[in-house]
Amino acid sequence: MTIIPVALGARSYDIRIEAGLLARAGEALAPFSRGRTMAIVADGNVRPHLETLRASMADADIASEAIVLPPGEGTKSWAQLESLTDRLLDMGIERGDHVIALGGGVIGDLVGFATSILKRGCGFIQIPTTLLAQVDSSVGGKTAINSRAGKNLIGAFHQPGLVLIDPQVLDTLGPRELRAGYAEVVKYGLIDDPEFFAWCEAHGADLLAGDPDARETAIARSVGAKARIVAEDERETTGKRALLNLGHTFGHALEAETGFSERLLHGEGVAAGMALAFGFSASQGLCPASDADRVAAHLRTVDLPDTLAAAGIAADGPSLVAHMLHDKKMDAGTLPFLLARGIGQSYLDKDVSLEDVAAFLDRQQVPA
Repeated sequence: MTIIPVALGARSYDIRIEAGLLARAGEALAPFSRGRTMAIVADGNVRPHLETLRASMADADIASEAIVLPPGEGTKSWAQLESLTDRLLDMGIERGDHVIALGGGVIGDLVGFATSILKRGCGFIQIPTTLLAQVDSSVGGKTAINSRAGKNLIGAFHQPGLVLIDPQVLDTLGPRELRAGYAEVVKYGLIDDPEFFAWCEAHGADLLAGDPDARETAIARSVGAKARIVAEDERETTGKRALLNLGHTFGHALEAETGFSERLLHGEGVAAGMALAFGFSASQGLCPASDADRVAAHLRTVDLPDTLAAAGIAADGPSLVAHMLHDKKMDAGTLPFLLARGIGQSYLDKDVSLEDVAAFLDRQQVPA
């Protein structure tokens, strides 16, 4: 087992990574059960994993009760938040209890936010079942729901008490979802680890094809990088943690253009967003064009979108920039962008002209 600590003082916790861990999760959960029934929140796509988890908990003499929610981004809503908190209160959840989030980023975000406000804050445990959640959203304590104005605009920082990652559950993930999660793996190389990006170029296809060693390596490297950044800047106050948003400002605008629908998965939006961030950086003379081309080429190699057209976006630049104005990172009327001076050299730029961004996005459109 690989154990990666997230060092946050009294809010510190461990990330445990091991193949087959879900079937042995009861042992890890026992210290959190307090002899009480533990609630498991999952979505309908992970019912087989839910059965495995409940059996493991039963073997450890932990009683459990499951709440199964609809799959999809639409579950990160006010309506589902209200329904979930009411159901947890009906179960008699106490402040000292831990609720288990079993699923992808949607379930983790919703359960994390629900537990942050339930009785002014109770505990939760992340058991992510998608690659995207395993390498990114399950770690770091960012929790949220979506609103009409945009993605993740209603939320709180609320750290889990434990994260359990079983790479074997990825065997049940569809190819598209797996690729979408892989975009977040690539991100860690592009932020500040060019050697890891080179590893992705060499082994990314193996990871997507199911190679267990490649998957464990990618998860451990990604989680280790995020744990280090979160420990340095838990609430994104120094700018260090903002680096984790590489590709997200562009990507969220693309997602908003599709109505946060299945037309463009979050990881697909991030992939296209990273290519656009490097392309814009190159257009401004900040980054070598060869590095931007290299990023786009790798994304194409693993069948991830690297252009607006590949992401199915036909909107003009001003329309996409309008979506960006709802970004939660807006500060005093300006929007910081994650740009790059090269692969592994990302940085936060607070002086980007939105007019320049709109003009750049217009140039990316393929003429009809």
